[in-house]
Amino acid sequence: MSEPSRIAIGILTVSDRASRGEYEDRGGPAIRSYLEEVLTCPWELVAVVVPDETDLIAATISNMCNRDGCCLVITTGGTGPAPRDVTPEATERVCQKLLPGFGERMRAVSIEKVPTAILSRQVAGICGQALVLNLPGNPRAIAECLDAVFPAIPDCIDLTDGPQITTNDARFTPYRRPGAS
Repeated sequence: MSEPSRIAIGILTVSDRASRGEYEDRGGPAIRSYLEEVLTCPWELVAVVVPDETDLIAATISNMCNRDGCCLVITTGGTGPAPRDVTPEATERVCQKLLPGFGERMRAVSIEKVPTAILSRQVAGICGQALVLNLPGNPRAIAECLDAVFPAIPDCIDLTDGPQITTNDARFTPYRRPGAS
């Protein structure tokens, strides 16, 4: 029997203040807590906090996907319309394919809770073999957004020849193509 594939998941917090230690990173821990509740497979965390700098965000995403072997990188922060909000631009720079349905779905769910969700610019795409997903910086919005899209994430990772992600069926049943293991 072959050994199961290593599952590494990256959490990238994008925040000038959190990167300087002036502000507590609440987005990264909220994502980690969500993943601990939803995932039933063993996984390793790769967590990084960086300032709102396009080149640094892009390099960090690329490193998490290509050097650290993450099959999923979830970012938090930097998706709004402010001048320093550049996470989507950095994500687009390193992704070979964009997956607009993720952002569309997250905004559709979020707009039901808060009208300013229309300002959110989160995107998703494939970098190497990894799925990269931008989330807003607000910890309350993280679970809402992930609940909206997570059922498609295991299948997306399957399609990029990544490891098999298993989830807590009490939360939701992920979509898997017929014949997928």
